[in-house]
Formats: sequence, structure tokens, C-alpha cells
Amino acid sequence: MSPRTPAAPVPIVLGFLARAYPDARILLDYRNPFELLVATVLAAQCTDERVNRVVPALFRKYPDPRALAAAPAEAVEEAVRATGFYRNKAKAIRGLSAAILERHGGKVPATMEALAALPGVGRKTASILLGACFGVDALPVDTHVGRVSFRLGLTASKDPVRIEQDLSASVPAGRRWEFATRLGWHGRKVCAARKPKCPLCGLSTVCPRNGVK
Repeated sequence: MSPRTPAAPVPIVLGFLARAYPDARILLDYRNPFELLVATVLAAQCTDERVNRVVPALFRKYPDPRALAAAPAEAVEEAVRATGFYRNKAKAIRGLSAAILERHGGKVPATMEALAALPGVGRKTASILLGACFGVDALPVDTHVGRVSFRLGLTASKDPVRIEQDLSASVPAGRRWEFATRLGWHGRKVCAARKPKCPLCGLSTVCPRNGVK
């Protein structure tokens, strides 16, 4: 489905987001890059709130890549069971821990290429790490960013990689991380997947509402 035109002007979107969500941040709790990496993997098909309830006990037992890589699979599965798909997630976080040890001396890498090469880590997860922990102007595309960008007419695609390319072409360098973080908040609070609160939205006068029935 091609978006209607015109798209919402990016400067107006940026200005609104800055006013509406000045303190927006990622909602996962973490103390270091390793904890955020694990938490982000666990957050797939799970709420951030539930992950935040699970990870304190997990990191008390396995605080670093060495400890988690050496942990019995069954113990890790039980520790992350509440996040859903726990066998796959336990395998992923044990595997990425082992890879961090073997390839990077136990230190979480700080490049897209190295992060995305870790087991269970895709481009979105890598972008979150780069933006939150390493100061990179990354543009992670989660379900909220993708949905709201489409409705605003900033992309005609549903593919995360293409959406990232489209947004990177229109959002100025230096503002992409803040854009993605704040747009994600807007998607959670106002531009919901079902029953978006269009009458309450500060972008309602410029949004083409693509895909909204």
C-alpha cells in the first residue's frame, strides 16, 4: 500500500516529538552494555516491563558474559521462562555471551558489523546498543517506529531495513537516535496499533494517516 501525500514534514515531527517527549529513553533497565544486550534479546515478543522484572535475578546469578556462557542451559531457560520463547532466548543469550568471550575478549563490541554478527542479534538490537551505550546516532526500527513512520507518510515500506533507509534519508544526521526513541514513545502512548488516538495527537493536522481506517 502506497502512502498518501504529502507526508508529514520532518521538521514539524521533530519539533513536536521534542516538546511532547523531552525525556524519552529506552524502557529497558540496564547498568552496562552487556545487560542491555541481553535484555533487548529477551524483549522480543515480550513487554519491556516483564523483562525488567526478570533480569535482576538473571544478572545476580550471571553478571557477565563468562558466567552466562558457562551456565547450564536448563538453568538459564528457567531464569528467562517468563519472557516467552524461553528455550530460544536462553540459547541466544548463552550463545552471544560465548561469542563475546571468543571474539571480543569479554567486551561488548561497539560496531554494527560486530554486534549484528552475534547470535540472536539483529540490526534493531545492534542499533539500540549503539545509540544507548556508545553514543552513535543510530536509528533502530521497532514495531512502533515502523508503524508511526508509515502512518506519517515517511516510508511506504513495512520492511525494517527499508524503513531505516527511508528515515535516514529524511531525518537529519545527529537527530536520528532522538527521533527513533521519541517516535517509539509516541507509538506506545498515542499512535497505537489498534485504535490510535488521532484526535489527541499533536501531529493530526499534518499526518496523512496512512493505513488508519
